[in-house]
Amino acid sequence: MNAMRRLKAIVTMLCAGLALSSIGLTAPLAAKSVMTVTQPEPGVHVMGNPGAKVKLTEYVSYTCPHCAHFEEEAGDPLRLFYVASGKTELEVRHLVRDSFDLVAAMLANCGPIARFDRNHAMFMKEQTVWLGKLMKTTPAQKNRYGAGTQVARRMAIAKDAGFYPMMQRRGYDVTTVDRCLADDKMAEMLANKTASYIRDKGVASTPAFAIDGVLLAGTNSWDSLKFQLDLRL
Repeated sequence: MNAMRRLKAIVTMLCAGLALSSIGLTAPLAAKSVMTVTQPEPGVHVMGNPGAKVKLTEYVSYTCPHCAHFEEEAGDPLRLFYVASGKTELEVRHLVRDSFDLVAAMLANCGPIARFDRNHAMFMKEQTVWLGKLMKTTPAQKNRYGAGTQVARRMAIAKDAGFYPMMQRRGYDVTTVDRCLADDKMAEMLANKTASYIRDKGVASTPAFAIDGVLLAGTNSWDSLKFQLDLRL
């Protein structure tokens, strides 16, 4: 089963029905640069002290408004006061909801591992802008998302969302962006991992969090997550 078909099969299990909302995202990106990023496996990024007392996993979607709101509230305090302090190790995993999300996730993973965290923050911070563009596309534009090769579809989405200039601001040229979008193995891997998180980890919505491998019930906001972290530190 290719990536798009797999995504269609699993997206109904996620929070795709959430209405888009206006989110004023203002969290600065500067704090993210202090984080050292490693990649223990493809599509998974880890920040912080490997010997930290608490190991936090975040399951995230770039088309989930609640995820963007969480990044606005928690992006800096989580990294500065919990991860950078050495008390918490943060692991970010993608729970891909749809084809738009897949394209954003592929570009967040584009290039050197060290660039991931700020790529991630950019897609979250500017979610209402690029997702708004995709919501306003014409029928002719939308037709391109389901016609031709998978690579052509992903490039059409990236173009209409304004991802090319966004990535250029991050130092990527068009050739590099195209190469990342053409990575069918990456697309399939992200779709397969999403299916495994739903099937094996019990993740049913985004954002979702696990501490030391245990999924946290009823925890999808910064206030509720902060309580869980402080309880263990």
